[in-house]
Amino acid sequence: MTQSPDIGFGTQIRRSPYFDATVRWGARGFSVYNHMYIPRDFGDPVQNFWNLVNDAILCDVAVERQVEITGPDAAKFTQLLTPRDLSNMAVGQCKYVLITNAEGGILNDPILLRLGENHFWFSLADSDILLWAQGVAVHSGLDVTIREPDVSPLQLQGPKSGEVMKALFGDSIMDLRYFRLRETELDGIPLVVSRTGWSGELGYEIYLRDGACGDALWERIMAAGLPLGLKPGHTSTIRRIEGGMLSYHADADINTNPYELGLDRLVNPEMTAEFVGKFALRRIRERGVTRKQVGLQMNGAPLPAPNTTFWTITKDGTRVGKVTSAVYCRALSGTSRSPWFLANSPNLARTYRFGRNRA
Repeated sequence: MTQSPDIGFGTQIRRSPYFDATVRWGARGFSVYNHMYIPRDFGDPVQNFWNLVNDAILCDVAVERQVEITGPDAAKFTQLLTPRDLSNMAVGQCKYVLITNAEGGILNDPILLRLGENHFWFSLADSDILLWAQGVAVHSGLDVTIREPDVSPLQLQGPKSGEVMKALFGDSIMDLRYFRLRETELDGIPLVVSRTGWSGELGYEIYLRDGACGDALWERIMAAGLPLGLKPGHTSTIRRIEGGMLSYHADADINTNPYELGLDRLVNPEMTAEFVGKFALRRIRERGVTRKQVGLQMNGAPLPAPNTTFWTITKDGTRVGKVTSAVYCRALSGTSRSPWFLANSPNLARTYRFGRNRA
């Protein structure tokens, strides 16, 4: 039996403010995301899935780094980075957006938070958007400040997450609407709380604004949540694939465009405002695409684990696509079918389509 290699820890990869707490609470394995360690193993991933869908889990997702944009031209510059129309985005609102390059390729699919008229955070997937944004700003002629603030999110996800939040923040937190945010504090710890997440379940993200308080915040949430069924955990590959949620570098990357992924609603090439990739995306929309990402179900024995490489799909000896994310589906376990996502497959049109849970 081949043994998986251990991850070597070093100073060139950052640890989150919750790192020591996650180890105390059972984190057994880590991977690297946005140049930081992220817990990937708290034991049985299937049990982690059931903890998520039946109760609630607390996940260290400090790797979702924030790119903060402030200054007199912050709103105009933020729009420059994304093809989604932000003209109606209110202060206190969050949106799922794409960041594209000049060819229309996807560089990241973050959550955008608007904290003020001229104050935005891009809460990132795994790519160096801080460098991209600073580069775009150089010749933009816009008055903005772009930096990575001391902000580290946690995800509190699952059907009982609302009860945990109420235990922490009181009844008023139940008024927080889907894809909205609130600036608050807990025991003097400065926070931003949003009703968002990467699980397909009811959930919240808790953005810590002072890294020195990471250990205290983790312990405070776990103490409040344990009587309600809260468990430490990690983002569930099983649940996110069941929920049709994309993973950057797996299901989307710089070589894919929004129209290939069925994300047309996140692109408005006809809006007056300028954005990087506007003309390319308009051209792609007019010409149409030659490949599409679709969801599939496969009969067969349960997969022992998610795929770790892309699986080639062929038809009559010709490559027609690849499997990007595959997992045994617990929601369909009674039918012995496993769902996956498939990219680049123009010849497989009659398929099962997964829904998305992103506003």
